[in-house]
Amino acid sequence: MLLQGLKVIEFASYIAAPGAAGILADWGAEVIKVERPEGDPMRNVFGDAKSALSGNPTFGLDNRGKRAVVLDTSKPEGREALTRLAAEADIFLTNVRPASLKRAGLDDETLRAANPRLIYAVVTGYGLDGPDAAKPGFDVTAFWSRAGVAHMHAPKGTDPFILRTGVGDHTTSLATVSAILAAVYEREKTGVGRLVQTSLLATGVYTVGSDMAVQLAFGKLASNRPRSAPFDPTANFYKSRDGHWFVLNPRGGGKDWQLLATACGRPDLLEDERFPTGRLRKDNSVALVAELDDAFGGLDFEDIARRLDEVDLVWAPVQTPAQVAADPQVAAAGALIDVEDGQGGTYRSPAAPARFPGADATVRPAAPGLGQHTREVLAEIGYAPAEIEAMLASGSAA
Repeated sequence: MLLQGLKVIEFASYIAAPGAAGILADWGAEVIKVERPEGDPMRNVFGDAKSALSGNPTFGLDNRGKRAVVLDTSKPEGREALTRLAAEADIFLTNVRPASLKRAGLDDETLRAANPRLIYAVVTGYGLDGPDAAKPGFDVTAFWSRAGVAHMHAPKGTDPFILRTGVGDHTTSLATVSAILAAVYEREKTGVGRLVQTSLLATGVYTVGSDMAVQLAFGKLASNRPRSAPFDPTANFYKSRDGHWFVLNPRGGGKDWQLLATACGRPDLLEDERFPTGRLRKDNSVALVAELDDAFGGLDFEDIARRLDEVDLVWAPVQTPAQVAADPQVAAAGALIDVEDGQGGTYRSPAAPARFPGADATVRPAAPGLGQHTREVLAEIGYAPAEIEAMLASGSAA
């Protein structure tokens, strides 16, 4: 495995930071997940669901293959144990509020003074500086709403809508992995670790960076438009006669417009005085959408797919999650992985979004139970059996 030998201590909860540690674990790092006695709240994400479904695939996605330790950092013994873990680690990854870490002696300066090679990675809602640095933040607040992502995606005149679970979090997970590995590379040259930080807010701004670059340069930005009146009607969603939606995304230069008009069975549109140039097609977008709706609405999806593929247009079906799960190209792209279910079987789960031919994992271990590895991990950092039992008895560990 690529990151074998890299030791990560994760003192974090929810999704963004555990997701980053989960990717590192998928790529071979040893990850020890340290939780407070109540556990990561994501362990209970289905706790109130009134259904016959069993398991917790949301928690499993971000925590498979880790070892789990419970330490009560409100007690000196628990803080000492976490400090000793960090002293032997390559990376300390947390999303606990910095003020709390400082009070507990688990801040960057303290832990890196004891272990100068330590890379201390902090994931926050809003960053470590500024007037709102101490505010709590989730992806729907810091990433989706405050970073402008929600406003940009809601068509003009429509209400904002809620982000699906973990989208901003997992985007931030990827940013965090990138930052950590950059620091690992630097440490290979200098021998010294560093503080790295990511935030849901900054990740959100970068995620819509192409549009934000326009806003920053020109001081204004066009609104997102409804499907019936898009900025570019040839880059739009359409529906087949048998009810399947798909999206077109033509290349520039006008060539794809000619191919599209022919593929949908309307070569006459090329001679229509409303549509000969990109500017006129945009000026007459409502009319062109209506023409394309009529054209594609008279064809079945399989026929549309064949026609678009024959002329090599850029398009894709709008798939449901169930269709994505059954899509052979999704599997071929390495987007899914098997995870042990703890009962002798496996289940499928999304894979970390990169492939390393010849070194890809085939099956990942299940996510650990709460405190499943507390005894063995404490023993590995030098605690005697009697000391471990005393910590368990006092509630400093579990």
